[in-house]
Amino acid sequence: MRLKSENSLLLIVDLQAGLLPVIDGGNQAVAEAQWLGVLACELEVPVWLTEQYPEGLGGSEPRLLEALPDYRLWQKVHFNAHAESDFATALEKSGRRQIVLCGSEAHICVMQTGLGLLEAGYEVYWLSEASVSRRAEEASLARERMTGAGATPVTADMVAYEWLERCDDERFRQIHRRFLKPRASRPLRFY
Repeated sequence: MRLKSENSLLLIVDLQAGLLPVIDGGNQAVAEAQWLGVLACELEVPVWLTEQYPEGLGGSEPRLLEALPDYRLWQKVHFNAHAESDFATALEKSGRRQIVLCGSEAHICVMQTGLGLLEAGYEVYWLSEASVSRRAEEASLARERMTGAGATPVTADMVAYEWLERCDDERFRQIHRRFLKPRASRPLRFY
C-alpha cells in the first residue's frame, strides 16, 4: 500500500530529553523525526508526540518541539500509546489510517504502540532511521518483529516522495529545494 498524505499521521513516540543520552542513534532519530515532522506540517499531515513518565525521563526533546510548527502532545502510562483511551478515540476521529511510526525505545514503547495500532486495524509504517533503542540490536529485532506482524519498514525519503506523489508542480519544487536536496547527502544508519 502506498502512503497518501491525506490519510497519514506521523507518530513520534517518547523521544524524551532524559532518555536520549543513553540511546544508540538518539541524535539521528531526533534529526530524522524533526525533518519528517516539519515536512509533514508543510503537507498538512498531523504530527503527534507521546511522552512516557516525563517526571523521570524528561519531556520531549526541546530541539524537536522547537522545530515543529504544529503538533499534538500526549502523556501516557501504557507502553502502547493506543491503549490510552483518549489517544485511541482521537486517532479514530482523525480518520487517519496510515501511521508513520518512530521513536524510542524501539523494542518497548514504539513496538508495543505499533502492535496495538495493527491490532486496531491501522496500517503501520516503521520509520527505520528514527526507531531506536539503547542497543541497536534491540531496535533491529523490534523492526523484524513489527514487519512480521504486518508493519511496513520505510525511510523518511520513501515517505516524503509518496506524500508528494508528483514532481511537476511548485509545491514539489519548493519541498525539494528546502527539504529533499539538503538531506540527500546526509549519512544515515538504518535499524
